[in-house]
Amino acid sequence: MPRSRNTLAVEPSDGAPIVALVVDEIDRHAHALTKAFAAQGVRAIPVSLQSCGIETTSMSGLDIAGLGERLPDAVLVRSMSGGTFQAVTLRLGILHALRENGVLVWNDARAIERCVDKSMTSFLLARAGIPTPPAWAIESHAAAQAIVRRESAQAPLVLKPLFGSQGRGLKLIRTADELPPVDAVAGVYYLQRYVGTEGSDGFRDFRLLVSRGRVVAAMTRHAVGWVTNVKQGGRPLPVVPDKDMNNLAVRATEAVAAAFAGVDILRDPDGHPSVLEVNSMPAWSGLQTVTRANIARILASDLLAALAARTGRGATA
Repeated sequence: MPRSRNTLAVEPSDGAPIVALVVDEIDRHAHALTKAFAAQGVRAIPVSLQSCGIETTSMSGLDIAGLGERLPDAVLVRSMSGGTFQAVTLRLGILHALRENGVLVWNDARAIERCVDKSMTSFLLARAGIPTPPAWAIESHAAAQAIVRRESAQAPLVLKPLFGSQGRGLKLIRTADELPPVDAVAGVYYLQRYVGTEGSDGFRDFRLLVSRGRVVAAMTRHAVGWVTNVKQGGRPLPVVPDKDMNNLAVRATEAVAAAFAGVDILRDPDGHPSVLEVNSMPAWSGLQTVTRANIARILASDLLAALAARTGRGATA
C-alpha cells in the first residue's frame, strides 16, 4: 500500500511474524493494534483489501499490497468498507484465498459473511438454541406486510438493513402501513421482534467483547431512545456481566465461527437475556472508555497465541 500520511510506518524485525492488519483507514484502532503488536516484537502492516487482488500467476495466487511475494503469517481484519456486490465479493474472496493458503485469518471470510448478513446471524443463533428475538427476512413487500400484521399483536418489529452497523437505518414498525417500499430497503425486509424495555431513565442494552473463547470486556449502553448504539448517542457505562450473559456471548461467537466478536445482548421484559446481533469487526472506542482492559493488546496477544499454537510461531518478545 503506498505510504502516505495515513499509512503507519512499521519497522521490520528480523525473524518476527508479519501480521496484515486489514483496515480502511489508519484510525485510533489501527494505531492501537499496531502499537500492541510492536510491543510483542511483531510487524503489523496495514493492508487495504481494495489494493489487493487475485493473481493466479503468482505462487500463492494472490497479490497482497505491501508484502511483495510473501504472504503474512496472520491477518487481523479490523474493518472492511462496503462497495458494489462485485467489489465486496472480491474482498471476501481474498480472505477466503488467504485461508486456503494456510494463513491464520481473524475473522475469516466465513465468519464475516455470517455476521454482516443479519438474517444469517439470526438463523445460526436460533439453530444453536441461543435465545434471540424471532426474525424474518423476505424480499416481497406483501409478504413483509403479512408478517407485520400477524406478529405486531405481540410486539412491534424492528426493521433493520440486512447489511448495516452502528444503529443506522433502524425503524420501529407497529403496523403494516409503516413498512417502506421495497426500493427503500435495497430489496430485502429484515424484521426482528422488538424486545426492549424502557426503564425509569431510558433504555439499556449490553455489548460484550469475546476473544478466543472468553469475554474480555463489557459495557452497558444507555440512551433516552430505544436505539442505544454509541454512534447514535448511546452512553457507555461500565458493567460486570453475570455468568449467564458471559456464556451467552461466548456461545453466540461460536455459533458464527468467529475468533473474536462484539455481541449485543438485551434483556426482555421478563429479565431474560437474548442476543440481538454479533459483530465480527467490532469497534471498541466506547468500550475502551469504561474498561481497564487494553483491548488492542488483548486482541493482538490472542491472535499471536493462536498463531503459536498452530505453527509454533508467535511473538518474539
